Amino acid sequence: MRPADANETVHAVRLMVEGDGPVALVMSRQNLPVLAATSYEGVAKGAYVLRDADDPELVIVGTGSEVSLALDAAAALEDDGIAVRVVSMPCWERFEAAGGEYQESILPDGIPTLAVEAAVSFGWRRWADDVVSIDRFGASAPGAVVMAELGMTPDHVVSRANDLLGRS
Repeated sequence: MRPADANETVHAVRLMVEGDGPVALVMSRQNLPVLAATSYEGVAKGAYVLRDADDPELVIVGTGSEVSLALDAAAALEDDGIAVRVVSMPCWERFEAAGGEYQESILPDGIPTLAVEAAVSFGWRRWADDVVSIDRFGASAPGAVVMAELGMTPDHVVSRANDLLGRS
């Protein structure tokens, strides 16, 4: 499980303690904002809508520290008149186990989906049409500098979202 903030971390630890199988918690070294709308039930199902829009034109899905990046990009896109749903996906395996009906309610067919992952894009194509990722070894510098240098910024996510929507 890759929690997006302190609240999702608490939910993940609870699930780990109450569970009966192995769990790995993948934590961030970054300072992350505490997100207001996190959900125990959503973490338990592996993914959930963290921020919704009426008739979304785009879904941005993130995991771990990239969820706050997805939220920032969604706010910028909404300023441009694009309705965006943001999904937090702390655990692929739990989301897969939640079943097709639940998956469809979170990531509806027919709505373009952009994943944001500060690691490799491997595996994300199952859930997303495009992926903002880093498909190479990282770099050494202060975290914010590295993230900006590698394209993990709201502006870059907005650009990729516009490309996916054909609005470049």
